Amino acid sequence: MQIITEPRQMQAIAEKLRLNRQLIGVVMTMGALHEGHLSLVKLAQETAGIVILTIFVNPRQFGVNEDLHRYPKPFEKDLSLAKAAGVDYLFAPEAGSIYPENYQTTIECGALAERFEGALRPGHFSGVVTVVTKLFNITKPNIAIFGEKDAQQLAIIRQLVDDLNMDIKIIGAPIVRDETGLAVSSRNSYLSSQERNAATILYQGICHAARRVADQERDLRAIACEIEQMIRSTEGCRPDYVSFVDEKTFNPVEIAEAGKEYRLLLAAWSGTVRLIDNAKILG
Repeated sequence: MQIITEPRQMQAIAEKLRLNRQLIGVVMTMGALHEGHLSLVKLAQETAGIVILTIFVNPRQFGVNEDLHRYPKPFEKDLSLAKAAGVDYLFAPEAGSIYPENYQTTIECGALAERFEGALRPGHFSGVVTVVTKLFNITKPNIAIFGEKDAQQLAIIRQLVDDLNMDIKIIGAPIVRDETGLAVSSRNSYLSSQERNAATILYQGICHAARRVADQERDLRAIACEIEQMIRSTEGCRPDYVSFVDEKTFNPVEIAEAGKEYRLLLAAWSGTVRLIDNAKILG
């Protein structure tokens, strides 16, 4: 595994790979690698010849009161995991090389970014799509793998690629869960054992929704309210939002149509840790 820190060096390597007709797959992360990230690497290996893993904690997607200063950075462990997973190139730039002095350009998102995470975290998705675009330009991938756990982010990146005519295939990878159903996340490392147990209420809410819809309940707003109450009733937990949405537009949906697929979005706090989750639900 070759470790690259300079954008121009990574660009030159990627350009040479493409000239040699190598298929490049990129997996973008902020480090603190876990089973979810490694599943993305595996999918990239199955769909591309060369895998580039990026590690960059992007300051522009964190709000003023968010956890940039304490975001985990176990770089040596990440290197070991990436090497063991068979990553070909690890691109780990410093913030100053991605956003040099006098950097001015950002990309703005549209309606997809105005709800849910976008409403609660102003500027977040602009920071995401700006760095994703820069990393696309640096790594020159044919294929990019993103996890479905960040479902709204995935939808926005698909829109970005379509809108800007980027010749990149975006593949969504299934959510990886632990034995309790909790979606794996770098932020899970912040949870105490009690908070971790409480956080499983998100997956319990997903299972509750699946059962209710399977029992022919069509009032999705009522089911969302039931899940919100489940979260509020769990000690130390409080919901930010629970909503069923249209898969493509992310518009909220209140009544299910038989045979149509929706996505259930959840965001909640367990103690001081904010977690998100989602699942497809068939009406």
